Amino acid sequence: MTRNWPELDYLGWRETCSALHLYLQIAGKYRLAHTPWLNHSWNATFYVTPIGLASSPIPDGPGIEILFDLREHRVVGTCGHGSRAYFDLGPTTVAKFHASFVQLISELGGTPTFNGQPNEVPYPIPFAEDDRDRPYDREAVQRFHQALMAVDRVLNRFRTSFLGKSSPVHLFWGALDLAVTRFSGRRAPLHPAGIPALPDDVAQEAYDREVSSAGFWPGGNGIDYPAFYAYAYPAPSGYRAATVRPDAAFWHEGLSEFVLPYDAVRSAADPDADLMAFLVSTYEAAADLGGWDRALLECAHGQPRQVRPPDAALANDAPSVGGEKVEREDGASKGRYRIVVDDVEAEMTYSRAGDGLIIIDHTEVPAALRGRKIGEQLVRQAVEDARRERIAIVPLCPFAKAQIDRHPEWQDVLQQSSLDPKTVGTSDTASTSATTSPRRPS
Repeated sequence: MTRNWPELDYLGWRETCSALHLYLQIAGKYRLAHTPWLNHSWNATFYVTPIGLASSPIPDGPGIEILFDLREHRVVGTCGHGSRAYFDLGPTTVAKFHASFVQLISELGGTPTFNGQPNEVPYPIPFAEDDRDRPYDREAVQRFHQALMAVDRVLNRFRTSFLGKSSPVHLFWGALDLAVTRFSGRRAPLHPAGIPALPDDVAQEAYDREVSSAGFWPGGNGIDYPAFYAYAYPAPSGYRAATVRPDAAFWHEGLSEFVLPYDAVRSAADPDADLMAFLVSTYEAAADLGGWDRALLECAHGQPRQVRPPDAALANDAPSVGGEKVEREDGASKGRYRIVVDDVEAEMTYSRAGDGLIIIDHTEVPAALRGRKIGEQLVRQAVEDARRERIAIVPLCPFAKAQIDRHPEWQDVLQQSSLDPKTVGTSDTASTSATTSPRRPS
């Protein structure tokens, strides 16, 4: 666990991190200046490799690729003519790094022209004029790379369970975050933009479709520790109040995002599982409350050498919708509804709050049962039982709430206070807010 998820002391290597951030911006802006625009700034990012961070080929001159080798601590450039050039990473100034990078591109036959102003950093100084001495902590950089490798592994596995439009797992040098984004397939309202040191048109293009996004920061951006984040744009009503996992995750009011400290994942018995729980639960909150077509967009997590069954085959093999038996296990304080199909179980759990109220707190439908409206049947059964027993329901579970919202004929069983607009409004103030932590280049 320690080897795969190293200790990251942001405050201890903050100055080196800031320097590395600016160096990546210089290389990233070069890539951005010479690469055709790809939706949501995907043409500007870096990718995690076992060696460090790579740009992929840049169509300038003979074709150039930039690698930040974080093991040998050097910037390496290669080109289509077979040439290779590099310079070492170490204590220096941003201005000297900028000059070395310009020389490297020239040696490879490229054109070292790009925007010379940093983005998404406080008090930006043009790269060529930043003469402040910067440290370089080699061990801290290596630990950061180890962490990126671990995070990249989990984010890429998370990405395999989505059939809709999804970004690659890539590092945005604007805010120095490793991110993956899922899309509902629908247009989003025009982003309000106004992000400091980021052109409005870049922010608005980045968020012109509904998204659920998650990623990792080494620190900064309003927090002084490494952390994972998750947000939705536009944030659906009730999103900030959604129950997410693991227990260490929380809603950060300043960022308007869910946050999970890196140390909570690193110290967990199974770090990969805890991070996956955060990714899945925050996505499900956005998708359920936002009314995404999950049956169309999702699939089981990918496995090596196992081809995903096509949807047509799944539809032919699936039993008729609505024919499954819903079972109920009811206790004095807690209970659950369950459906078992081909030895695969789906469940919806609830808690009792007195004699006349149940609180639906979680719904779990395995990927193998998606697309059969299993979750809808569980909620329908709870509604029918509530009517018969003359009790009310509070749907804290985002999925159950979304189902009841879609069926006005079920809403007679809701606890009346949950329908009070004043009550709803107090928990939904972020329903139209944009993310306050920009991650896009310019």
